[in-house]
Amino acid sequence: MYKKYFKRSIDFIITLFGFICISPLFLVLCLLVKHKLGSPIFFKQVRIGKIENPLKKIKVKSILISLNENGNLLPDTDRFAKFGDFLRNSSLDELPELINVIKGDMSLVGPRPLYPFYLPYYTPEESLRHTVRGGITGLAQINGRALCRWDDRFAYDCKYVKEISLINDVKILWRTFFKVARQNDIGIPSVTEEGGLHLVRKIQRPEKIEYVEKIRLKWGGYNVPHFNK
Repeated sequence: MYKKYFKRSIDFIITLFGFICISPLFLVLCLLVKHKLGSPIFFKQVRIGKIENPLKKIKVKSILISLNENGNLLPDTDRFAKFGDFLRNSSLDELPELINVIKGDMSLVGPRPLYPFYLPYYTPEESLRHTVRGGITGLAQINGRALCRWDDRFAYDCKYVKEISLINDVKILWRTFFKVARQNDIGIPSVTEEGGLHLVRKIQRPEKIEYVEKIRLKWGGYNVPHFNK
């Protein structure tokens, strides 16, 4: 009953109230980002949400927009800044995702929305993660965060979907607060070291390749890697 009737309403009320309360902090954050990293302040990432529908996740920019002599962006490693590291480590760069929750694209708690080009690589069981709204935090984030490997992450996501309850959501939010405050599981081996999902797995659902291409053509804004046969 909670999943079907109350979760969305609770998300909306809590997030709207919280966003209003932190609006002064949010304004200061925007001004600091503009001063230290330049415009634009925000950027959007195309991710996959509920029922495998694409959404644009809003984040605060945390790296410089620096171009080479040909007008192309420099590699990410050449555009990092200390202030950007602070934003990522403190998770302040994710504050605008509250807007996604208010709009109904995301939930406070749920499987983290991932890139569209990962869709063909999920097993049918792992596709359960897309039967609910993606979350700002989730069971995987409080059980390893950056340390969590792909198989473990998806196992946590499926466990969350099967056991959704108000009590579990409150527990996850509570533990997330302390994870972020203590900056746990940051800067340690992670899925980025293991490699993108498309690099460590073969395609599980080839019928999704065409759908991913349609998303890319319609939405743009990300690079789709070559699919592993």
